[in-house]
Amino acid sequence: MARVIAEVSPDIIALQGIDFDAESHALNALADLIAEAGADYPHRFARRPNSGRTTGLDLDGDGRLGGPGDAQGYGEFSGSEGMALLSRFPIIEAEVSDLSTLLWRDLPGAEMPELSAEIIAIQRLSTIAHWIIPVELPEGGRVDVMTFHATPPVFDGPEDRNGLRNADELRLWSALLDGALADVPGGAAPPEGPFVILGDANLDASAGDGRRPVMQEFLARSDIQDPRPESPGGTDAGRPMATADWRAIDVGLMRVDYVWPSQHWRIARSGVHWPAAETPANADAIAASRHRIVWADLVVPETP
Repeated sequence: MARVIAEVSPDIIALQGIDFDAESHALNALADLIAEAGADYPHRFARRPNSGRTTGLDLDGDGRLGGPGDAQGYGEFSGSEGMALLSRFPIIEAEVSDLSTLLWRDLPGAEMPELSAEIIAIQRLSTIAHWIIPVELPEGGRVDVMTFHATPPVFDGPEDRNGLRNADELRLWSALLDGALADVPGGAAPPEGPFVILGDANLDASAGDGRRPVMQEFLARSDIQDPRPESPGGTDAGRPMATADWRAIDVGLMRVDYVWPSQHWRIARSGVHWPAAETPANADAIAASRHRIVWADLVVPETP
């Protein structure tokens, strides 16, 4: 993984599925490995995610307490499968907005399954986290990096709890950009300048079991851009814009990982790091993860 990240060498990268610990030992160890591979990230951010965060309630209905399905987000332990941000540019940590405490019921227009009042009163929307992380730009100004990791819209029953939650985790960004979360507990005001949304939506607009119209509606927003990145490896496999390869478990190729710049930016280039088949770089990408790195080269907006 470290070699793949160093090969792509983005200025800012959002990491998914990295366990959180209070002193960032895991994140720092990974950053050190990436530096040894040729890419240095002196600025790092991570906070405790919702995954594995205990609730004291039987959320999954199995009659037992304290299991991974009883946490705010599925997790074997607190901090399991968290998120982090690595950056070459300074992170303005004092101005980070963490929307991970937002209750699902408090999202405007939330679509929840039938749950007990006790669960509704404590159930957070974010499976892992939703963060707005301001990063200083070298030419001046800042970019608000908005990152998240939504639940897979599967592994539930006919109530479609995970499908509904997955869709609302994406809708959170729409509500934020529309200013609908400014006065909501756990919410925030929309960004005032350039932003980029990036992360694992676990939702494909044209395939899979998720609520595809929700992604289609989001991609049609006028305040974001969809670079529609492609890769040689995805093209070889039959789906150029695929970002995740789940063929080994009979799910197929999916586009679930995204980089969405605001309209402030000019997109110079974009892509998915999935090199052509039968190359060493392809083997590295496959060994690193079933997900591929999605990247975009953005021309920095002029500051006033």
